[in-house]
Amino acid sequence: MSAQTTDQAESGAEDGRGAASAAAAAASKAARKREQHGWYFYDFACSVYSTSVLTVFLGPYLTAVAKAAADADGYVHPLGIPVRAGSYFAYSVSASVILAVLIMPLAGAIADRSGRKKPLLAAAAYTGAAATTGMFLLGGDRYLLGGLLLIVANASLSVSMVLYNAYLPQISTPDERDTVSSRGWAFGYTSGAFVLVLNLVLFQGHDSFGLSEGAAVRICLASAGLWWGAFTIIPLRRLRDRAVVREAGPTVSGWKQLIATLKDMRRYPLTLSFLLAYLIYNDGVQTVISQASIYGSEELELEQSTLIVAVLLVQILAVAGALGMGRLAALYGAKRTILGSLAAWGLTLAAGYFLPARTPVWFFALASMIGLVLGGSQALSRSLFSHLVPAGKEAEYFSAYEMSDRGLSWVGPLVFGITYQVTGSYRDAIISLVVFFALGFVLLARVPVRRAVEAAGNPVPERI
Repeated sequence: MSAQTTDQAESGAEDGRGAASAAAAAASKAARKREQHGWYFYDFACSVYSTSVLTVFLGPYLTAVAKAAADADGYVHPLGIPVRAGSYFAYSVSASVILAVLIMPLAGAIADRSGRKKPLLAAAAYTGAAATTGMFLLGGDRYLLGGLLLIVANASLSVSMVLYNAYLPQISTPDERDTVSSRGWAFGYTSGAFVLVLNLVLFQGHDSFGLSEGAAVRICLASAGLWWGAFTIIPLRRLRDRAVVREAGPTVSGWKQLIATLKDMRRYPLTLSFLLAYLIYNDGVQTVISQASIYGSEELELEQSTLIVAVLLVQILAVAGALGMGRLAALYGAKRTILGSLAAWGLTLAAGYFLPARTPVWFFALASMIGLVLGGSQALSRSLFSHLVPAGKEAEYFSAYEMSDRGLSWVGPLVFGITYQVTGSYRDAIISLVVFFALGFVLLARVPVRRAVEAAGNPVPERI
């Protein structure tokens, strides 16, 4: 064979290998995109529960059911314990947090050790969806059933989010992660807003549909469960489990697993530093979300319909906020963008302190500001943390992250309540929350995220 023929053969082989490599890369990207699109739809499925059930309908309705079952002194007696009917919903939420705290670390450890996140995600999702659908039965004085269903649904949502979030570093490259996380939040806010509009049409026009107000509420509650279950099918069809990349070990109780995870995090002090900063500023975020309606009704003297419209406005604008801040992160990095959002949170609370009473337009302006920073700050925090998680420990570490998100956000409400008790002013209570964003800003600014990513053994994206 001549030298020219040999060169041509080698060149053809190289071209063949190059074409095969390009084809493999294209196939890998297509598979990754398919999983990402499926992943978005779990947020689309479960966010309706957070919006319609927890934020709008269940609290007032379950409280009314408890009051219908109360004795002459206004108390109900679950398990023989006297509980003021007006506090029953809050205590049920607290009980769900305690249950979630026990289960989340255990579920994360089992997922990492077995490599089978999807069956666990399915179990948690459909348990929560079934409990939510069962809320259709909350008529008359069935407050015990209502509390039980709330505890099961809330805890199931928390467990499912641990498993859902743990997929993020597996289905996206480091440079894609901010965008993918932001799109997931945007999908969730989109579905929350859409279903809330449908629910409000039914609720406001229940007479024209031949329904009582209570029946309309129960349909709204159950519809969230049906929505959750129906759209969970999409991620379960598209997500896939990975082989375990660490040695299997025995599973332990929830608390012991959480302690073991935190001890393991001591090997990654920069990851732990970020988690501490997130715990503090996210406590402020969650408190604003939970207490804004009280501030609006008690201090600003606004009607319930105004507050519901404000919730809807937050949902709609959070979509734009999540996508917009995702683009900013691509330009300036996730850390800088989160720091900017924390500054915006502080300014929003300062503006809220000066809002005049009985002026819905200004409250809508405040809701708009919250919506624009809410989705982005949450989405980018999730994606930034995913860079700091060692491979093979995604679910375990995200259980600690989810604990910060859902299980430990109690200091903010306590500060809010104590401030109001001491001063008698909700304005002073709302401005007291600025400290969470200021302290979180300082702690996050001190975290060298590039070194943190390297220390976790992960590739460092171009902008972080």
